[in-house]
Amino acid sequence: MLAVHYAPLGWTVKKVHLLIAGYVFYAAWNPPFVILLWLSTVVDWLMARKLAATESPGPRRALLLVSVVLNLGMLSYFKYGTFLLENFTALVATMGVQFKAAAPSIVLPVGISFYTFETLSYTLDVYLRRARPTPKLLDFALFVGFFPHLVAGPIVRPTDLIPQFAAPRRATGRMFGWGLLLMTIGLFEKVVLADGIFAPVSDKVFEATQLLAPLDAWTGVLAFSAQIFCDFAGYTTTAIGASLALGFSILDNFRFPYAAIGFSDFWRRWHISLSTWLRDYLYIPLGGNRKGPARTYVNLMTTMLLGGIWHGASWTFVVWGGLHGLYLSAERLLAARFGDAAFWRTTIARIGLALLTYTMVNITWVFFRARTFEGAARLLTSMLLIDRSGKPLLSTYLLGSALLAVTGLVGTHWCMRDRELHAVAERTSPVLVGMAWGAMLFLIAITQGGSSAFIYFQF
Repeated sequence: MLAVHYAPLGWTVKKVHLLIAGYVFYAAWNPPFVILLWLSTVVDWLMARKLAATESPGPRRALLLVSVVLNLGMLSYFKYGTFLLENFTALVATMGVQFKAAAPSIVLPVGISFYTFETLSYTLDVYLRRARPTPKLLDFALFVGFFPHLVAGPIVRPTDLIPQFAAPRRATGRMFGWGLLLMTIGLFEKVVLADGIFAPVSDKVFEATQLLAPLDAWTGVLAFSAQIFCDFAGYTTTAIGASLALGFSILDNFRFPYAAIGFSDFWRRWHISLSTWLRDYLYIPLGGNRKGPARTYVNLMTTMLLGGIWHGASWTFVVWGGLHGLYLSAERLLAARFGDAAFWRTTIARIGLALLTYTMVNITWVFFRARTFEGAARLLTSMLLIDRSGKPLLSTYLLGSALLAVTGLVGTHWCMRDRELHAVAERTSPVLVGMAWGAMLFLIAITQGGSSAFIYFQF
């Protein structure tokens, strides 16, 4: 791919090559679902062009509706079809109606939540006159099918990426080297940390069917919190690095979230592309904080509940989102009443708030990872010391390695809380950077991890 991209060819040829590469990359999972990409691409490109050329409010709303129905319709069918059918069956059963539908065989297209939000934001921006439609179908198709962000984000905005297709892009030597380093860091996070250290511990704990000792329960949850960060941040870091090596820039998706002080701060650092998308296209249009306190809390809860269901077709994800909505609402309420006190700016208060934030976020991860409410309740019963009669499950080695690695990860987040990775790398001796790079490559090569897919591929 790099050979073609940097060959003496026309820019249009290179863009076609990148587009084909994206489709091949996506088709490697399930070829027929490339048709969904084409459908979403062509319809949204056409609707945006017509929206820009139409002045009458009625027809403009109708054109937007076509885009919304197509995108959310496909997402609802493939991602939530089985979930809705199961809940409808359970609902009518409570009314005494015995309804048994044929078992559906719906396959979830990988990354559908990501590219649906990306194409939908394009037509919404054009409808709201915040952007002009791109005149070239090739550029829009490449935006949708650009392989680094196609299957697991970040959720790239059209206005950030499409303008980069206007002229030939070549990475400078510095960009290319930084891109390769980011890809190494991303693979290290995924292969060595997420799969090699954290996954064996979290899988063992969350798959247990018996009550666990509190230490084992907490270790498993802390391991999962580290696993999902290293897994997802590992993918997006790799994606950003691959883009840089080709000469394109994609915005960061994580800013050391486990150093967050408060839940608003957490969502400014975790899955930034999703949180800003929900803010701009859901929370603010609902009224944001402009219509009084009560409406603000309703808007927060609505946004976070929908953010939860975006992650998966299960009530456990709804509870996960709902808890974050409650956290954000409580934080806003308490800040309005007590936030001006000088005490909250002291070091002790900041450390206390950070520990509280980290602890409460880890409690929400129980619902994100547990397959059932029964399993989540069993873990929380042990973690909250409601029942301490559980049996140890993890070996001393698994306990020690997981807790040591979690401590190192959280410590790194705190050290980097107010820093940028590239700025730190630039100030560090090239010899030390090279040694760290070589160590990561060595550990990636020797790690005997599984072939687990990235967690966010399922979303």
